Amino acid sequence: MFTQTWFPVCLSSALPASGGIVGVELLGGRVVAVRSSSGEVAVFSAYCVHLGADLSVGRLDRDAIRCAFHGWRYGMDGRCLSANGTPVDPRARLFRFPTVETHGIVWAFNGSAPLFTLPQPDPPLPGTPVATRTLAFDQELAVDPWVVAAQTMDLQHFALPHEGKFVEDPNESVAWDEFSVGYRYHALMPGGEEYRVWASIHGSNIFWQQGTLDGRWFYWITGMAAPRARTTASFFSWGTHVLPGEPPEAAEEFLTRVQAFMFNLLAEDAPVLMTIHYTPGLLTRGDAALADFFSYLRRYPRANPARDFLR
Repeated sequence: MFTQTWFPVCLSSALPASGGIVGVELLGGRVVAVRSSSGEVAVFSAYCVHLGADLSVGRLDRDAIRCAFHGWRYGMDGRCLSANGTPVDPRARLFRFPTVETHGIVWAFNGSAPLFTLPQPDPPLPGTPVATRTLAFDQELAVDPWVVAAQTMDLQHFALPHEGKFVEDPNESVAWDEFSVGYRYHALMPGGEEYRVWASIHGSNIFWQQGTLDGRWFYWITGMAAPRARTTASFFSWGTHVLPGEPPEAAEEFLTRVQAFMFNLLAEDAPVLMTIHYTPGLLTRGDAALADFFSYLRRYPRANPARDFLR
């Protein structure tokens, strides 16, 4: 079973403001993300309960999803509204995931009700405009999302593959709550950058950081979807202040720099993550935070309430 967490489904830009349907693989099956003409966004199991037609090849009909095969219509709560002139069986409904749209991404929670909310930026200059970007990574990693998330808690690897030099020991600031863990990361990177953030994992698959790169504030979120077991699809969103009086292109140039910086870290990890046989073996004292993360994962709630709807 998959962990009960928020999984990214698609970029907001994939759903036109006037309404649309997108089908994607998720949790070993298939879902559809829908934006109604009124702007409401929801994520459902993708297959019509009549004969299993994929609703992503259907269309919106008066804010209902209309199956392309026999015209069955489903409302935004997932209930079947009409069955091509035959009486509607009260059991005829899609699975509707708890859904939010934030950071330019549509997210679905794997569970009947969310266990936590997604992190949001806390800018040091409230009221100042924020420039943002979003991106869906076009390459899947052949590991579960929690394996990628575990790299954030592998504090040794920042000083080895990434060659960062810690200004302060991150182990001293590790803080846990029921559904997240984070710490202060302050390091000088091999490119000369001063990287100073609060880095955290939310759920089992969401990387969040907020802080400064060479003194300028930014935030970054990586949401990792699970199209299938042992597969990770990544979505990214990041932003920074548009500072008063600076040239209009300055914020965009900084966002490009942040993207290059973060993607360089990802590129250093990718060859390992594409080939690793992840086995927590002979852990050392330096693996204390990572060992605690494994314990956190072992007790983390799992479910798949949509399982019977997704295939």
